[in-house]
Amino acid sequence: MVRRLNYHEQKLLKFDFYTYKSDGSHRDTAVIQRYAIQKPDNYRKYNIMCGYLRQLAHRLSNLDPSDPFRRKHEDLLLEKLFDMGILGTGGGRRGKLSDVEHKVTVLAFARRRLPAATKFVEQGHVRVSTEVVTDTAFLVTRNMEDFVTWVDSSKIKRNIMKYRDKLDDLDLAMI
Repeated sequence: MVRRLNYHEQKLLKFDFYTYKSDGSHRDTAVIQRYAIQKPDNYRKYNIMCGYLRQLAHRLSNLDPSDPFRRKHEDLLLEKLFDMGILGTGGGRRGKLSDVEHKVTVLAFARRRLPAATKFVEQGHVRVSTEVVTDTAFLVTRNMEDFVTWVDSSKIKRNIMKYRDKLDDLDLAMI
């Protein structure tokens, strides 16, 4: 039996070789911390969605390339993923079905969330279009990107406007 490592010994090692194989979630933890995913269950759901999308892409790729059904559904899938912001097309070219296997990851979903200011979102200071968002797992699509703003009654918005000297008399009366 090997002795347990002391605290300073654990810090010197990059990996815990004794429990590394049983750990299995070292990547999960890093992504959850980096993108402020508050519910680890959300990570699992994103992972399941990625698996379903890869499975769908694989089934479509097994069809004949000249089949109109394949072309139609391949275009629909790639367009939907592009609109969601999960897939990007470089240089104006059309995406490929192989991009779904390689580029649709949990990270792609996590980047489209609103976790940058988790406390502001949870407290109801942020809205997307007309909807006040309180869930940091809210997925912002490409079409919605331009509509992420502060709620009108937000004190943070008032402070920013006051700092920029753009607060008008009507807003000052509300403070």
